[in-house]
Amino acid sequence: MYRFLLTPRWLALHVVVLLVIPAFVLLGQWQFGRFTERSTSSDQITRNLAATPVAVEELTSPGGTVSVQDKYRPVTVRGRYDADAQLLVRRRVQNKVVGFYVLTPLISPKGTGVLVNRGWVKAGATADALPEVPAPSSGEVTVTGRLRPTETEETSGIRDRAGLPTGQVLLINTEAIGGRLPYRLLGGYVELTEQSPAAAAAPDPVPAPDVGGGGGLNLAYGVQWWLFIGVAIGGWVLLIRREAADLRAAAATGGPESGELPDGPGRPAPAEQTAPAERAGT
Repeated sequence: MYRFLLTPRWLALHVVVLLVIPAFVLLGQWQFGRFTERSTSSDQITRNLAATPVAVEELTSPGGTVSVQDKYRPVTVRGRYDADAQLLVRRRVQNKVVGFYVLTPLISPKGTGVLVNRGWVKAGATADALPEVPAPSSGEVTVTGRLRPTETEETSGIRDRAGLPTGQVLLINTEAIGGRLPYRLLGGYVELTEQSPAAAAAPDPVPAPDVGGGGGLNLAYGVQWWLFIGVAIGGWVLLIRREAADLRAAAATGGPESGELPDGPGRPAPAEQTAPAERAGT
């Protein structure tokens, strides 16, 4: 009854199912891996944002780097803004509007500097027009903000290029920017959230990072891929059972698949049973 499973059509179906099942297993495992990775990152960022601010020198140093574990940690730094070294960071979107980040070095009493992202300003009326940028405070200030690692093409997805207008950059890259300054910069930069004393006018603050669902979608996709495995196997078994049932039904009724003709009134009478008149030729 199940010899049909060895026909070319069914052999092709077996191969497809046997290829689909491990593919779905691997896709589900990949999604579960992404869920674990994003959940861990989300938990780390949430803890960092809620941490007590510490002095920025505790987490970074001149010419140093900011570790991934310290990303978004609240820090404080005291000093005076170097308004002459202020830069505009191009192509930064906030509230679905393209504009600039305002990046101003803050020089500490020790003589070292740290880049401070004071916030976002809307782009000018034309591509060549400079935006309106509130001036930084002139006296000594204490800045509180989120510590961020330096930006690179790999980490930001932004491709750097030369030939930009004076005073503008594409990446907040501490090493590249620090090479133009007469003092050493701490690694990374600070995303301003509070300043004391407060500035009379300031750019729009940069929103806190969106922690998101911690990879919830990846978990759902992983479960979905593994459910597809059950669907593939169930569909395969269902097709086999239906084919076998059709063959049994055909055999029971003497259909073409059985190779026999049915008994009963519809079956032609044998030649020996023909009427006597026909045998006599009448």
